[in-house]
Amino acid sequence: MDNIRPGDNFTNNQSSTCERKQENQSAGATFILLGFSEYPDLQVPFFIVFLTIYMVTVVGNLGMILIIRINPKLHTPMYFFLSHLSFVDFCYSSVVTPKLLENLVVEDRTISFTGCIMQFFLACIFVVSETFMLAVMAYDRFVAVCNPLLYTVAMSPKLCYFLVAVSYSWSIVCSLTVTYFLLTLSFCGTNFINNFVCEHAAIVAASCSDPCISQKIILVSATFNEISSLVIILTSYASIVLTVMKVSSTGRHHKAFSTCA
Repeated sequence: MDNIRPGDNFTNNQSSTCERKQENQSAGATFILLGFSEYPDLQVPFFIVFLTIYMVTVVGNLGMILIIRINPKLHTPMYFFLSHLSFVDFCYSSVVTPKLLENLVVEDRTISFTGCIMQFFLACIFVVSETFMLAVMAYDRFVAVCNPLLYTVAMSPKLCYFLVAVSYSWSIVCSLTVTYFLLTLSFCGTNFINNFVCEHAAIVAASCSDPCISQKIILVSATFNEISSLVIILTSYASIVLTVMKVSSTGRHHKAFSTCA
């Protein structure tokens, strides 16, 4: 207690005040999405094109999920993973596209700080989930082709649920981590984002504080996720190709490759 100087409390209070001021500035900040604004004459054609693509995506993915759910013949690990891949793709499209369509028909392209961060957070979850869902599907095909007699035992329902749960859980952890370090940045007033979506690089570029740590975190996270999933996918399909090439039957070649396609 004797070592505490009167100026220490003032310094700590001043630091806390500055931090609160930065938080208040960030919370009140707004973003303007500039994506496609440089083509004013093409706003309506862009709207029609992206709306069509979005509707096809929604109908295709939801239709895939519905068909897999109601058809007992499709209650297999391959279609179980495919239904989750469709779900993730539908969610990602629904996070990004509605705001894009809105910006193409209204002059006000602003999005709140909270809305921008939430869009990035959710998009990050679904992007990472899709990446590892593809890796899980590659592993499933590897087991189906390389160990067909043990397939039903190896790819048990318990393991399938576990693999999907791990994919979702890891994507949430990654998104929370990246978003947390993104929230440590300061944003002041109105910020312009040269994109149609709140993605990390564009948000960081609009920050008025040092983004070094946040950039390193996203670099490490993206590199690990991409390399690890790519290694799983390439290893699985390389093993499948080697296994199929050892089989002399042309019919089995066709069946093996078609089931992977």
